[in-house]
Amino acid sequence: METKPHPDFMKAGKIAGKALGLVEKEVRPGVPILKICQFAEEKILDLGASGLAFPCNVSLNEEAAHYTSPANDPKKIPDSGLVKIDIGAHVNGFISDTAITVDIDGSHEKFISAAKNALEAAIETIRPDVHVGEVGKSIEHTIKQYGLRPVHQLSGHQLKQWILHAGTNVPNVSMKVSPSMRIGEMYAIEPFATDGNGSIRNGPDAYIFSNDLKNKKKLDRTTLRVRNAARQLFKTLPWATRWLHGKLVGVDVDVAIKTLQRAGVIHGYPVLIEARNGMVSQFEHSIFVGPEGAIVSTRRDTELS
Repeated sequence: METKPHPDFMKAGKIAGKALGLVEKEVRPGVPILKICQFAEEKILDLGASGLAFPCNVSLNEEAAHYTSPANDPKKIPDSGLVKIDIGAHVNGFISDTAITVDIDGSHEKFISAAKNALEAAIETIRPDVHVGEVGKSIEHTIKQYGLRPVHQLSGHQLKQWILHAGTNVPNVSMKVSPSMRIGEMYAIEPFATDGNGSIRNGPDAYIFSNDLKNKKKLDRTTLRVRNAARQLFKTLPWATRWLHGKLVGVDVDVAIKTLQRAGVIHGYPVLIEARNGMVSQFEHSIFVGPEGAIVSTRRDTELS
């Protein structure tokens, strides 16, 4: 049983936290979302990560999660609203996952406070053998104090080496019966607050995928090239469709991706939208369950440790 976090876990967290602090300064009206994504991903690598744990997510307003720019994305940061930036780094497979919400024009402060304070309440609740439902209770209670609702269909998740979503989920609402957190485990804790009904629906588009490495479906030669490239480059971690553009000469990557998805060779992550188009905020940290409680790996320089 590990009682101290692995140095690579802490390094991955420090990198992601620093990158997120830099990205936050770039979020301004009119800035292309593709530029934000590319800036975040470049910074993570520049700061010394082994690689990206997943594509940079830039989800606006009622989008709860999973929006990353496709190639040639024309979308820009709007003049007002909420912008959720969710990024991840890995160092030798040890993953960090962290997020903030930017209130563009200052008109949605309660959303910021609700999600941020719910995250801190959750971190304070974590200790060895705590039930994850108790962590969810602290999140739900805090968010409701602001007259908002937690997004109950989204949850935090256990982290393992090379596995972003591993094993136990951490709910954003109270649960009477739930598994416990153990010393040595790693988690991403991510409260979402909304003025909608707290449910989500899948949008029509997906720009993030992951590989099913066990799938052995027969494929045509071109599609096989794309499958092999995705497996070689990204292994078990999620990837963006734009990352494959320009990597393979003479291949229509988007057509190949649709074929791979139909065959079950890759799994898509649709953009998640609040069911009633409510505004959504999110804050997230990665933590290690230590003997005395949570050890946060992703603190930003602007935060108290």
